[in-house]
Formats: sequence, structure tokens, C-alpha cells
Amino acid sequence: MLTDLPNLLTLSRIAAIPLLVGLVAARYPVADLVACVVFSAAAITDYFDGKLARARRQQSDLGRMLDPIADKLLVGAVLMMLVGMGRLSGLALYPAIVIMLREILVSGLREYLAGIRVGLPVTNLAKWKTGFQMGALGTLLAGASSARLLHLAFLPVSGIGEAMLWVAAVLTLVTGWDYLMAGLRHASAPKVPEPQGRGTGHGTLPRPPG
Repeated sequence: MLTDLPNLLTLSRIAAIPLLVGLVAARYPVADLVACVVFSAAAITDYFDGKLARARRQQSDLGRMLDPIADKLLVGAVLMMLVGMGRLSGLALYPAIVIMLREILVSGLREYLAGIRVGLPVTNLAKWKTGFQMGALGTLLAGASSARLLHLAFLPVSGIGEAMLWVAAVLTLVTGWDYLMAGLRHASAPKVPEPQGRGTGHGTLPRPPG
């Protein structure tokens, strides 16, 4: 159900997007620091919603649909705000493009595979990619202004964030290629005709668990 705690945590990531957009647009050091905190809290829910769903046996098709949508909306909105507000250097624009293209690619693959009742499992490398990506975006949201506010101006916060973004982009290319190959294997596999049920002329497929 939509009101289950795991689904509420997933929805909270979507609800955080307008707040993050407003905070980044404000261009104040305090707003940058709050944006980092809000984004970090939203990113943490990505871990807990799945963990709680499994622990409470509240896994559902709705949750499986909402989770990747919430992640991609959150990441896409933050990347666009960072680029639009000039918070990324010219070189850092390239890993941002790679990450956005990969998200679109995986979304298309998931949509196709869902149509043929095939899941696209999340690999351990993809989890590392997500970790570096979320860490990079949180650091970039904080930026140098937050470092100065916290009397940590000696830390190259933006440089650290952009370095993490490059690592995330490399992992994005590797995992995106793996997902693409998995999708192509399923697309090129011989199609097995569905058995016809008696009386209806159509077979039925078992409903996925959850």
C-alpha cells in the first residue's frame, strides 16, 4: 500500500526535490548547507526503504516501481540545478552527462524487461556507483560556501565532490554496459510461445511475488 512505511520513505525523496531546488536557487551559504543535509537524508532513505520492506515483508510492485523513479528524479533534479547554477566546473559537466544518460538507458531497459516479466537485478558494483554518486552530489550541494560557514575553508569541498563524481561516472559506464548487455541478451533470446489455456484461448503468467 502507498501508506506503508517503505513507500512513504520512497515518496519522501520525491517530496524533497522542490525543497532542494529552492535551497540551491537561494544561493546562500546556510541554504547550501541545509540542501546538503536534506539531500543526504533523502539518499539514506534509499537504503532503509528496501531494508524495511524486506524486514516487514512489505515488498510490492508499487514499491518496485516507485523506488527507481524517486532515485532518478532526485539525482536528475540535483544535477540540473548544479549545472544551471554554475556550481560545476566545465570538466565536471562530462561525468554529469554520463550519469544522466546512464539513468535514461537503465530506465528504458527496465521498461522493456518489465514488459517480458524479467527483472534487472542491482549488482554490488551498482551499489558502489550509487554510494559515490550520492556522496558526490551531497558534497557539491554543500560546496565551498558551506566550508567557509563551518570554518573549514581549507578543505577543497567542490574539488572533492567533482572527484567523486568522476569515480561515479566511471562506475556508471561499467554498470550501464553490464545492464545493456543483459538487456540485449534477453532481447535476442528465442521467444517461447505462451501455452494456451482451455476455454479462453490465452495462457496466464504467474504474478510476481511481492
